[in-house]
Amino acid sequence: MIDLTHQGSVAVLRMIHGKANALDLEFCDALTKQLEECRQTADGAIVLTGTGRMFSAGVDLLRVVDGGAAYVRRFLPALGRMLETLFSLQKPVVAAINGHAIAGGCVMACAADYRMMAREPGRIGIPELLVGVPFPVVPIEIVRFAVPPQHLQSLVYRGVTLEADAALQYGLVDAVVDPGRLLDEAIGMARSFAALPPAAFAMTKDQLREPARRRIAAGRTGDAAAEDTWASRETLALIRDYVSRTLSKA
Repeated sequence: MIDLTHQGSVAVLRMIHGKANALDLEFCDALTKQLEECRQTADGAIVLTGTGRMFSAGVDLLRVVDGGAAYVRRFLPALGRMLETLFSLQKPVVAAINGHAIAGGCVMACAADYRMMAREPGRIGIPELLVGVPFPVVPIEIVRFAVPPQHLQSLVYRGVTLEADAALQYGLVDAVVDPGRLLDEAIGMARSFAALPPAAFAMTKDQLREPARRRIAAGRTGDAAAEDTWASRETLALIRDYVSRTLSKA
C-alpha cells in the first residue's frame, strides 16, 4: 500500500493502492502506522506522493456504498486519525501531487507543509458537497488552515476541481512543476526544510497549526452528527447515485 524509500535525509512515501489510491479503512490504518513510524526515525523530512497519474481520488465511495452504515462508522474515525496524524507530524512534509488529488486526496495535500503539483494531467479540489456528504471536523479544519480565506467558501461550496496552474492561483498548491521534475523538486524542497533546526521547525509548525488543532479538539462532538449523516440512508443513496453517474462518464 505504501512504498518507503530514502533519499538521504528524506523519506519518500509513495502511495500504491489500487488504481486510484482511494482511501479505505485498511489504507488509512496503514498510512497512519507508517507516519507514526516516520515520527520516530531520524529522517529529516517526508515527501508524500502517488503513482502514475493519481495522487489520491479520495474516499473509496464504492466501499462506502457496499459496506453501508456499519462500514462508515469504522471508516470515518480511521480517516480522521490518518489526516490528523499527517497534519500534526512535527517533521516537514512535502506533497508531490503527481496527478488527481480529489476530495480526501486534496485534504491530504492540504495537510502538508508545502504542496508541489505536476503541470499535467491531474486536477485537485474538494467536491464533497457535490457527492452529498458533510466534512468531519479534521478535514474541514485542515482545508480551512490551508486554503486562502478569500477562496475557501467558493472552493468548498462549488466543489470545483482545478488544473495545476489554476490551483496555484487559488492557493491550493504552492508550486507547479513539469511532471518529469516533480519528485526531484519535491525532494529538494524537503531537503531544504530538513536543513532547518528540527526543534525550531517543530515548534514553529505547532504554533502555526495550533488554532486549527484547537478547533479540531473542540469540534469532536460534532463528528457524531457528521458520522450519522454519512451513515444515513439518504446520504448513502446520494453517494450511490454519485458513484453511478461518475462511473457512467468513465
